[in-house]
Amino acid sequence: MDKKVILITGASSGFGRLTAEALARAGHTVYASMRDIKGRNAENAAQMAASSQREGFDLRAIELDVQSEPSVEAAIQTIIATSGTIDVMVHNAGHMMFGPAEAFTPEQFAEQYDVNVLGTQRVNRAVLPHMRAAKQGLLVWISSSSSAGGTPPYLAPYFAAKAAMDSLAVLYARELARWGIETTIVVPGAFTKGTNHFAHSGRPADSARLAEYEAGPYRNFGEEVLKAFAEIVPEDAEPGVVATMIADVVNTPLGKRPFRIHFDPTEDGASVSFAVIDRVRAEMLHRVGLSDLLKPAVLV
Repeated sequence: MDKKVILITGASSGFGRLTAEALARAGHTVYASMRDIKGRNAENAAQMAASSQREGFDLRAIELDVQSEPSVEAAIQTIIATSGTIDVMVHNAGHMMFGPAEAFTPEQFAEQYDVNVLGTQRVNRAVLPHMRAAKQGLLVWISSSSSAGGTPPYLAPYFAAKAAMDSLAVLYARELARWGIETTIVVPGAFTKGTNHFAHSGRPADSARLAEYEAGPYRNFGEEVLKAFAEIVPEDAEPGVVATMIADVVNTPLGKRPFRIHFDPTEDGASVSFAVIDRVRAEMLHRVGLSDLLKPAVLV
């Protein structure tokens, strides 16, 4: 196996934590980034260090706040100084908000976009110069089945931001292919356990507007949505499968990796929709003579 240096954002819990551990166990050097590593995430960092020592793999917690350009730059500089390269970048950091769209302030929407979309841009601007200089690399983006599948209400800020991130990932793939940099977009479905997304989700700041929904025809609708989710997610749905799939992608040779992979226990239709969407986009590139952008160039 070709050992790689990997950076994962939002790795304190959920998909990020599971993926960091899976990749480290696969023999890679993994930088598991998170915010406030000496404060609220100190225990998570200590657990990673203990696991790394106990099991003999290379998992390193590192401070990185995707909402702060200086924090991002400092983390990347530390990784390059220590390991000399970044072979794989996993864009996982994300935050969920739950409630009626109207009750969220514009500032809350902006914060959601800042974490889930602009955060990837800050990280890319710090990481990609090193990948382009190396003429190789892999970007893995954690998207959402909501971008092309079923979209239950009360998750508008999160779904809108994830759709924007997915679109950004597609365009980056085309603009990086000639640099020898590959892209895989991971599309998980809904999980009501094992990721803490719902437990840690943000709530609307406009309590008066929220109260109008709760007092009207949408009384207790939030509970109704959560109950509906719980009923369609199979009891044995295991988010760790997503981490295993990502590890398999990383271990696949350049040029052989899938552009998009899915794991959706609820089968909300995203795998069907994205198959059509990605095919239409690919056919357009064929029509205008840019077919080479669909696969990374082999430059090394």
